[in-house]
Amino acid sequence: MTPNASAPSRRSFLASTAVAAAAVAGGMPLLSACGGSQEGRKEGTTSGKDAAKLLPAYVASTVVAPDIPAKNGSAAGFTKAIPAAELKTSVAKKMGSGGKLTILSPFYGTPPKTGNPYYKAMNEAIGVEVTWQNQDGVTYDQKLGAVLAGSNIPDVVTVPGWNLMGRIPSAINAKFADLGPYLSGDKVKDYPNLAAVPTEAWQRGIFGGQLRAIPFPAPNVTDIAPMYRKDLFKEKGYSVPTSPDEFLSWAKEATDAKSKLWACDDMKWSAFHIFGCLSGSDKALWWNMDGGKLINRVETEEYLEALEWTRKLYAAKVVHPDAVSGKDGGNSGNRFTAGEVLVYNNNISDWWGKTAEQATQNSDFEMGAFDFFGPDGGDPTLWAGQPANIFTFVSKKATEAQIKDFLALCNFCAAPYGTKEFMLTAYGVEGTDYDMKDGLPVKTTQGVNEVNGAYDYTGNPAPYVAYPDFPEVTKGIVEWQQRMGAFTKKSSFFGLTVTEPNRWSNLADDFEQLEDDVVRGRKKISDVQQAVSDWKKKGGDDLRDWYKKLLDDNGSAS
Repeated sequence: MTPNASAPSRRSFLASTAVAAAAVAGGMPLLSACGGSQEGRKEGTTSGKDAAKLLPAYVASTVVAPDIPAKNGSAAGFTKAIPAAELKTSVAKKMGSGGKLTILSPFYGTPPKTGNPYYKAMNEAIGVEVTWQNQDGVTYDQKLGAVLAGSNIPDVVTVPGWNLMGRIPSAINAKFADLGPYLSGDKVKDYPNLAAVPTEAWQRGIFGGQLRAIPFPAPNVTDIAPMYRKDLFKEKGYSVPTSPDEFLSWAKEATDAKSKLWACDDMKWSAFHIFGCLSGSDKALWWNMDGGKLINRVETEEYLEALEWTRKLYAAKVVHPDAVSGKDGGNSGNRFTAGEVLVYNNNISDWWGKTAEQATQNSDFEMGAFDFFGPDGGDPTLWAGQPANIFTFVSKKATEAQIKDFLALCNFCAAPYGTKEFMLTAYGVEGTDYDMKDGLPVKTTQGVNEVNGAYDYTGNPAPYVAYPDFPEVTKGIVEWQQRMGAFTKKSSFFGLTVTEPNRWSNLADDFEQLEDDVVRGRKKISDVQQAVSDWKKKGGDDLRDWYKKLLDDNGSAS
């Protein structure tokens, strides 16, 4: 089965693909509960004790056993396609009432026409007539903000975590329904596929003190990996570097600008992991208790060390010139496949994307992901990302019948790999959207255009990797996650959905640009230190006190 890795989706399995990872790099404040002054908004978070009353019971799925079980926070791996005759059933009967739902959702690409065969088949199988209001994913935050500011809210709305900014979080409590009466505790057992969603992901679905969201589960191991041209390393006799110093020495040797070959593209994201910097993927994860004090990632030596090492790479001219200039920054993967760079970092799902792309273009192409090493070449210290970062809500104006139809839809779409429901959701209608070739489903042109996005966001199973067209890639990704998971820690606010007060929510917005300026030599490390000092004075210390009180009052979920 060949996933579509062009946008955040169930087939690319991670909550953050290349598109998402770029969007969340600055971290966005997320919503929860505990005091506050704005109507429809509660600042803070929900304590572990209070959350326990809201969370659905967990019942692991036993419908299909993975080839590689999840371990250390990794996804599970499926390396083989399952013949149609052996597909299991995870939804025993049609659960929808035949009602109608309108869904607002991001879409990457050109949305398909309404009434296409895929949409018709899904509606019939689930028993819910869905009308999609697909919006451009790149500008989705603008559309979302306008819709939530009005009174005409669609029945169902998807909100990616990286779009939870501005006044969007304030609208969530006021506009969306509490799902607790239908899902909390054993109630979720009416929806077995939803019951198999990990508890950590459900914890992230608590907004404003109520279980409001169907979460998109994700592995908590970092999804950013340093990937390298395994074929070219073999050809040139290179060994994979095992320390920052060794990487820099290798990079100087490997770079040959006259031959248009550079060792690497921008490596800032990897540097943060190599030097043990706290996660930057969610603002709550920027904070952690250390030695009895709550510290922010920008205050740490690890943060400065990561920037300084990345600066050295640029200064040594081992980074591709397009990355230096910032030109075509999103094309690092293309420079990689063109053989202009030997190492780049991106969402690890790109391992499959580039391998599949090159399979028909370069038979010698081979890539891999090397393990993160620590600052001294020893074991790394890695920090977990949030276990869900895409959320789907149902309107407070929805009737009980509509809410149940919504849950029927989500339960169907959360079917695990190896089921009939998964095949329909992921591939559409056989003979129309896909054909079977050599035992693998291959999408037709119509399937590529129509079976893309949309249903991805209305329900997902526990994290998985399923690339049976390239089983070695599936194995490589999952085993990399498992190895890195062994060195992954959970910071103080892991798993909690936190709403920062508006007065501080934009306090750290300039740091990402400053980071990019520093590593490219346009600014100095001393400029970062000054920015941190200014950040403290402008509210950083007050924000620290606010987060500390949250921790004292509510405790950690990790």
